Amino acid sequence: MAARKPAARKKTTATRRKATARKSTVRKPARGGLVQRGLLATALKVGEYHEKHGQTVMSRKDAAILRYTHEGCPTCKGNGQIFTKGKDGSFTGSKPCPAKPTKARAGRLRVALSARFSGAKATGLCGVTCPCGWKEKPRYRDAKEATKALRTHERKKHGGKTVGGRWYAQVTEGAQPSAKPGKTAAPVTKTDTSGTTMTDAEWEKQNTPLSPAAAQKKGVCWCCGGSGALYSAFGGQRITAACTPCNGTGKPSTTNQPANA
Repeated sequence: MAARKPAARKKTTATRRKATARKSTVRKPARGGLVQRGLLATALKVGEYHEKHGQTVMSRKDAAILRYTHEGCPTCKGNGQIFTKGKDGSFTGSKPCPAKPTKARAGRLRVALSARFSGAKATGLCGVTCPCGWKEKPRYRDAKEATKALRTHERKKHGGKTVGGRWYAQVTEGAQPSAKPGKTAAPVTKTDTSGTTMTDAEWEKQNTPLSPAAAQKKGVCWCCGGSGALYSAFGGQRITAACTPCNGTGKPSTTNQPANA
């Protein structure tokens, strides 16, 4: 008699099925042909341009309102805001005019025409320029927005490093900001009456022996060499005159430069 085979043992746990990736039911849009992609890129560019233009017109309207409401203002000279400059002549900042507006309101039609067709439509706005060739015409409301645009450009094109870019402002005539005034002496001419025993040649030797190039390299006035005075003598009459290019301060001048500089 053949031996009976034992019955197969039943598994108590369910067999695990391998997880499979679910098929996406979302329909992917077709990439389209070359013409369709070109039209889409053109539409995006046009939309970006109109958005930028709309922001520019809005800034021009704001600037026009300030110009009309501050017309004749002695504080801001009709500009609506005050721009400041440093000693080197570059713009350093801007702030709203603290004076009370001379007019309560500006006409809506007048503002719209000034923001679109006037020759002074960019007056009161800030522009940006970079040594790499990138620039923006005056379209920013104040120095803060212009600086923000410059930093964005530097992050995109220069790795976040500054390369000497700057912002500038377009202001009304008579509202040009001046550099911070330094201590200057009015040019004065005096005749020596002290009865010194110096000869005319010795008196004139008090002038600087430095050449204009050497004086500029040293960081002093090219004309007087830092002394602030010029000495001359004729027929026993000795004259001391304050240096005109530096106004007697002895410091280098940014406006009066030697002819061969």
